[in-house]
Amino acid sequence: MATSSVDDYSLSRVPASARVSWFAIATQRLGQLSALSSFVVAATLGFSMPFWDAMLAITIGAVILEVVCIFTGVIGQREGLNTSLLSRWTGFGHAGSALIGLAIGVSLIGWFGIQSAVSASGLHAIMPWLPEWTWGLLFGFLITAIVSLGFHGMQWVANIAVPLFLILVGWAVITELQRHDIGELVTQPAPGPPLSLLAGASIIAGSFIVGALISPDMTRYNRSTADVVKQTVVSITVGEYLVGLSGVLLAHAVKTADVSAILLSSVGWVGVLVIVLGTFKINDWNLYSSGLGVVNFIDTVFGRRVNRAVVTIAIGLVGSVLAAFGILGYFTDFLIVLGVAFPPIVGIMIAEYFVVKNWRRDLDESREAGVLPARAPRWVPVSIGIWIVSALVGYFVTWGLGSLNAVITAFVLYVVLGKLGWIRGYGSATTEQAITAPRSADRALS
Repeated sequence: MATSSVDDYSLSRVPASARVSWFAIATQRLGQLSALSSFVVAATLGFSMPFWDAMLAITIGAVILEVVCIFTGVIGQREGLNTSLLSRWTGFGHAGSALIGLAIGVSLIGWFGIQSAVSASGLHAIMPWLPEWTWGLLFGFLITAIVSLGFHGMQWVANIAVPLFLILVGWAVITELQRHDIGELVTQPAPGPPLSLLAGASIIAGSFIVGALISPDMTRYNRSTADVVKQTVVSITVGEYLVGLSGVLLAHAVKTADVSAILLSSVGWVGVLVIVLGTFKINDWNLYSSGLGVVNFIDTVFGRRVNRAVVTIAIGLVGSVLAAFGILGYFTDFLIVLGVAFPPIVGIMIAEYFVVKNWRRDLDESREAGVLPARAPRWVPVSIGIWIVSALVGYFVTWGLGSLNAVITAFVLYVVLGKLGWIRGYGSATTEQAITAPRSADRALS
């Protein structure tokens, strides 16, 4: 199968010729962070914490996110590989990567459908001449069409949607805050039940942990490690502080954590557009990474190479139809539980790539030739065990935030067991190389 522009190197390394500027990718990452879900988190902090405590929690959470996203992002940039494919050589093996691809695919397409339904509700509120389910289909189909064009098509949309979103948010915030004394909002006590600093920082960091997992899907298009650092620091800092400051102040002003109610009461139909745009720019990445995960799953389990664009269209259409008829709403609890499975993957990948390095030489040697390692372990049983144990810790341990507990537990267990020599691959799978353009060696990253 020849790699086309819309296949986006789903089963191969991204060549040097396809890399783009750090600012372009920072725009896409900012689009992920300046989503409606980020407003909800910020408003939750503002409703339950004094202003300066909330800003300190945002600062601590943002720093944690930056560190984790930089580590996972650097792995993707160095290797030019997406998350699910990369996991074959970062602790999980050939078969384990299929489980990861399936988990990412199912979870993110579920959230794609659910968030499409949220936007459909907003669109119906300002344009009631079409039923809500029709708006759901149209919204889902539109995102599917854009994502099918690949990374560069999404970049074009981000260049328009992200600035427009930020302008509309600025308008909504200024409109509402003109009715209040800013000094009073900054000094007044939290209007809602109290939330501790640790809990607030954990919520900020945990809210984007899946974004850290799929960072390689994005950073494989970066040109250097320095670019990954720049775009991560800029996008997370700007995104968290811009959205965080707005959400906290609005929660103090309106005395509610309901962001939709805040925006609608402040600027009416413009608030609905903010909601739609905020959902749009995270939903395209939900669908994009879901497609990459499913492509890797099909390749690993069935030995068939399918085009990413074709897979994207298929799962996007299915997700849109299920969302339009409200079916996915019944699976929200299942998706939340499934989300606990993601954080340990982050800890294991970072521990394997930077500390234990069982398969690092295979990646380093094949990178020089611009191909994938010739072989991968079929199973890494101890990694699967660490994955399960860490996920259970994240789910059942109530201190702090589950996602961070799971990341730390997985990292520590993998490093300790790896240094003891317990983490070994069993079986061997031959890697079929996808046809792609030659890639020049990037000596600076070796």
